[in-house]
Amino acid sequence: MRTALVVCWSRHHPERVGEVVFAPGDASAPAVVVGRGPRGVDDEEPKATFLRQQPGANLPQPPWSTRGISRRQLRLQWVDGLPEAENVGRCPLVVAGAELDRVKLEPGRILHLKGQLSFLVVERPLQLAASASFPDDDVPRFGGPDRFGIVGESPGAWELRDSLAFAATRPLHVLLLGPSGSGKEAAARMIHALSPRAGKPLIARNAATIPHGLVDAELFGNVRDYPNPGMKMREGLIGAAHEGTLLLDEIAELPEAQQAHLLRVLDEGGEYQRLGDPTTRRSDLRLIGATNRPTSALKHDLLARLPLRIPIPPLSARQEDVPLLLLHLLRQAAAEDPAVHQQFCAGELGGGARIGPEVVHYALGRELEDNVRGLRTLLWRCIRQSRGEWVLLDPELAAAPTPEPLRREPSEITADMLRAALRRHDGVLERVWRELGLKNRHMLRRLLQKHEIDPQAAPETEW
Repeated sequence: MRTALVVCWSRHHPERVGEVVFAPGDASAPAVVVGRGPRGVDDEEPKATFLRQQPGANLPQPPWSTRGISRRQLRLQWVDGLPEAENVGRCPLVVAGAELDRVKLEPGRILHLKGQLSFLVVERPLQLAASASFPDDDVPRFGGPDRFGIVGESPGAWELRDSLAFAATRPLHVLLLGPSGSGKEAAARMIHALSPRAGKPLIARNAATIPHGLVDAELFGNVRDYPNPGMKMREGLIGAAHEGTLLLDEIAELPEAQQAHLLRVLDEGGEYQRLGDPTTRRSDLRLIGATNRPTSALKHDLLARLPLRIPIPPLSARQEDVPLLLLHLLRQAAAEDPAVHQQFCAGELGGGARIGPEVVHYALGRELEDNVRGLRTLLWRCIRQSRGEWVLLDPELAAAPTPEPLRREPSEITADMLRAALRRHDGVLERVWRELGLKNRHMLRRLLQKHEIDPQAAPETEW
């Protein structure tokens, strides 16, 4: 892993958001310079090369042409054992509201070259591993959504795509685990679209919205006139999903008795009965369950029938994707709303989406409730308050103090969540306890001991 700056905002080049430049790896490595234009013949230090990282490829990008920054603007170097950025150009460097001459490159910090560019400090691999399962033909345009609706160029986003593609081609039932708004439905649609069942129906239902007394009828259907005269025959979700995929969102909200009723149809024979019908039917379906609750909320015998388990990371685990998501959401809004397009987008539709840096910085500095849905809510709140051609931060939000980081109780952290976080962060405990919302590293160590997880061992892959 190497300290890097990820472009999170650009006044003139929003298409370059998501590009990355790496800081020197240690004190023996030469300093590099971030600035406008190529390296001059008299320049003693090399220019930093910005890259577009995608699986198995680092694609060098042309020098910046932004006139608001100097040819030599930031000098990235090692000082006192840590990577540092020194401002050597004319554009002010702003960090947390203060103009600075130099700043340590600590993950999570935002470096803003006033009015021109912003960078998010992260740690990431020098190269993303080639995808083992995700099809090359489906790799999206850099920074844009893939055909399944997933947006992101972070290592976490690409690991997620590869996990979903792996699951898609297997004939096993799947459980998606992730917080509200993290993209579980988009993940399920990707699994279906890449599976041999892609030409068959994908039936989606939120289990939490089914009244407890109607769960069996909703799932399995009923014959005509049962349980009451005049009742219409109902096929049920199980029958409708024959040869296709059934997505049960919030599956852990099903009562335990109804969870048990699913066991037989999930076995190899796929047997079930409609209510009031003595005839045994068969449904060749694939179940994708999704929940934001720990796996302990499911009956153990239902959980055993969902062997492919995929954690869907929250946005806090892939911060560098937040600016890309904001741009994507604005372009979506512009495509659906001519007034939004007219006010905030220039050139071809969505080509020049204009979001002010404060909106991006605000979103990066908070753990938004409901993840992507929370990001959309923030964007529309800012759109409503913006009068010019840029989406600006709502003044009330700008005046609000920075909240304390979200804290979780240790009892909320499952073994699955621990293993997934360790895998995302290559076992670096400092980043793991912060992502999980724990108070400190010691609390994380106690949890690891409780679940008998060795952080130094290679993290197990969960499917």
